Amino acid sequence: MKRYLELLALLCLSIGSTVTASAQTSSEGVVPPPKVLVVIREFIKPGKSGTPHEKTESAFVQAMTAAKWPTHYLGIDAASGVSRSVFFTAYDSFEAWEKDTKATFGNATLATALDRASIADGDLLTSTETNVFSYREDLSYHAPVNIAQMRYFEATSFKTRPGHEMDWEAIAKMYVENYGKTDPNAHWAIYQQMYGHNSGGVYVVLVPMKSLAEVDASIVNGKKFIDQMGESGMKKIMELSAASTEAIESNLLTFNPKISYPPDEWVKADPSFWKPKSAATTVRKPADKPPQ
Repeated sequence: MKRYLELLALLCLSIGSTVTASAQTSSEGVVPPPKVLVVIREFIKPGKSGTPHEKTESAFVQAMTAAKWPTHYLGIDAASGVSRSVFFTAYDSFEAWEKDTKATFGNATLATALDRASIADGDLLTSTETNVFSYREDLSYHAPVNIAQMRYFEATSFKTRPGHEMDWEAIAKMYVENYGKTDPNAHWAIYQQMYGHNSGGVYVVLVPMKSLAEVDASIVNGKKFIDQMGESGMKKIMELSAASTEAIESNLLTFNPKISYPPDEWVKADPSFWKPKSAATTVRKPADKPPQ
């Protein structure tokens, strides 16, 4: 059973269906994934997610907007797993991240506003965590998308066994080489963790989705991939998985414009979503409940 569950998790690499084909037929707004991702996870106290957290996060957005800060970020809420919000900031390089950090602290007005926002926001949190990732283009497939049109990420993290990173990468390359034969519209971006908690041998597969209908389609396409690979091909994948993979976790993440600081081109592409006049409809976890 454990081997079967690992196989299902590996099939997360296949998500991406004809639902997104229309977005990929035009180059307008389609950009490659950033080379560096700085990811901040905020773990929220029971009963403090949703509107209370959106209110404290709005102070960060207001501070960045007032400063006309050139570096933008995407705020996402977890629809599965522990109650948390996740913030993605993209950079072209680690040097660009360093320059942005120095410039932020060097702007006294912005730094002070961010400090005030952090104090208020911290009252709603149990903890925070920052991890830094590097893009692995060689393991990704049709990764450039129009991210402004996306509404979800499926994020799957793989913790590899020490010394077996190459085995796991071999699995990813098998998907790159073969999955397009069953679904030419499939797409995913793979990042390798460079810094942060459990950074050694951690890979994250990010699958941007416009609709959760893509999850339904991926189940069908995953079965097609198994048939296409055949018994010997799947046996090889399972052997490599058993040798290389220590832990797997998949989660669904929902874009939240109220806690994001999006670039102008995203807002122009879909102002009704990125600058809503009323609360946007999103998939969220059920309200936190006290232990029974």
